[in-house]
Amino acid sequence: MLFEVKELSGPNVPPVSFALAAGQVLPVRGESGVGKSQMLRALADLSPHEGEVCLDGTEQQAMPATDWRRQVVLVPAESGWWAETVAEHFPARPPESSWARLRLRDALWESPVERLSSGERQRLAVLRALALEPRVLLLDEPTANLDRDNAEAMAGLLLDYLLERQAAAVWISHDPQEIASHGERWLEMTAEGGLLHGSV
Repeated sequence: MLFEVKELSGPNVPPVSFALAAGQVLPVRGESGVGKSQMLRALADLSPHEGEVCLDGTEQQAMPATDWRRQVVLVPAESGWWAETVAEHFPARPPESSWARLRLRDALWESPVERLSSGERQRLAVLRALALEPRVLLLDEPTANLDRDNAEAMAGLLLDYLLERQAAAVWISHDPQEIASHGERWLEMTAEGGLLHGSV
């Protein structure tokens, strides 16, 4: 398995276990406040936790945190922007095909971050994450600020990346249609823990 999680738990994170093969998506759903976002932070080694998390057989604690976070990349619901322009947040400009696929205007590349809409920020945050070529993506409602057409474009780009790079994703969503489109298995988060539904 590419990504294995055994009895992960922590502050505001109920016990969770699952495994993902290359190319797989695990949709996650649950009521607000049950620990979905905190689970992603723990998987990214950004918050204290217990349990075992492995990437290609290597335990999280055996890998330097910076190396882990380059391979297991979190895209939070509210993306962080620390420089003035969009371009300053990327090592290089993303491929034109990805830029166009997400319906981003060329002028945005040099645009001040403060002028971006919430939807533009979210799409750019995903492109910024993909630029790291991660093995695992941790996605906290990546389509929440997008209309249906842009949400479908985003989902298509992400799913193609997973198949082409043989990566995997843990994908939080409140949209039943979006969850159903990502396969037959999903993780239901409750205050007591995570429960897997569907076929493995």
